[in-house]
Amino acid sequence: MKRKTGTIVTGIRMPFISQGDDLADIVVTNVLDYTKVKEDDVVAVTESIVAISQGNFAHIDHIGKDVISKFGRDKHIGVVFPILSRNRFAQLLRGISKGAKKLTVLLNYPQDEVGNPIMDLNRWNPYDLLSGEDKMQFTGKEFRKKYGAYVHEFTKIDYIDFYESINDNINVIVSKDPAAILKHTDNVITADIHGREMTKAYLLKNGAKKVFTLADILSEPAEGRGHNERYGLLGSNMFGQSEVKLFPRDCDKFVMSVQNEFFKRIKVRPHVMIYADGAFKDPVCGIWELADPVVSPGFTKGLDGSPNEVKLKNIVAREKDKEAALRRAIDDKDHSTLSLGTTPRQYTDLLGSIADLTGGSGDKGTPVILIQGYFDNMLKE
Repeated sequence: MKRKTGTIVTGIRMPFISQGDDLADIVVTNVLDYTKVKEDDVVAVTESIVAISQGNFAHIDHIGKDVISKFGRDKHIGVVFPILSRNRFAQLLRGISKGAKKLTVLLNYPQDEVGNPIMDLNRWNPYDLLSGEDKMQFTGKEFRKKYGAYVHEFTKIDYIDFYESINDNINVIVSKDPAAILKHTDNVITADIHGREMTKAYLLKNGAKKVFTLADILSEPAEGRGHNERYGLLGSNMFGQSEVKLFPRDCDKFVMSVQNEFFKRIKVRPHVMIYADGAFKDPVCGIWELADPVVSPGFTKGLDGSPNEVKLKNIVAREKDKEAALRRAIDDKDHSTLSLGTTPRQYTDLLGSIADLTGGSGDKGTPVILIQGYFDNMLKE
């Protein structure tokens, strides 16, 4: 009898994870307590429990001290294009403000990088804003006078007020042009996530003196604090009232340790990855989920690459003996026109999105996701 299932995705409940735990051992034990594992199965572990087990935390005072080390003491610093977020950027802003005499925060409009609006898009069509405003800038008061006060639909926060309330030395301006910050200071932190290097290059071209990205802050180890060599503050989250949990370190080492532990116990090497935010956009609110720098900061080598799949609808439309046609197309998929049209996303982006949607970010208690049958096709029994 032919198999009746394709890809099966299961959230694996885990115990609470603490700093110093042997996470590889805990992951493997809990997965194997649930089911057998095969070579092509995927074990996805959320980045948060990896970072927690590593103790990769930093106090907001550590952020302030590192900002001073980058720019010097008592400087007026600009922060360009942060996202609008309570649990992500607000805590970073608290830390950055501790390292500056004055802080000018430049917000983009009508939305931030991941789609959070700063104005009522039901009243103001974004296309109407394109003409003549590319180089304009507003104070928070001027922006509200022109476009009205706006409270975020989901968080119920006015982010202009909220960011200015974090510290007495913070003021907010609004502009579409990153170079607007240079009218206030030439010492800048680019706080955008995915466009940070382009923003940095643009600011330097337009006369900025010093520019660092969020990836440059806490990018080096120091006594008593966490760090991330590649991503710095990117991928961090609020952890209590005065700390942040950073993106995990040594991710390739961790996934290999999990894979090796599986082999040690059952002589099978499944794929292993660490997943962060999924790469998808909410169709209702328009917010792009990916507020982390990457979907997967670490994965075993079998997950490198993109799918190459045959389009079944083409076979259905063209062929009478569909199973035979499918077999031929799969055997020759590298050269078959029936495989054309598949969106060229990376395996890790697709699998990480599946894992993020399954695990969620609340109280499901399933930070490890087992994905089975993903690499099968419908001819495999």
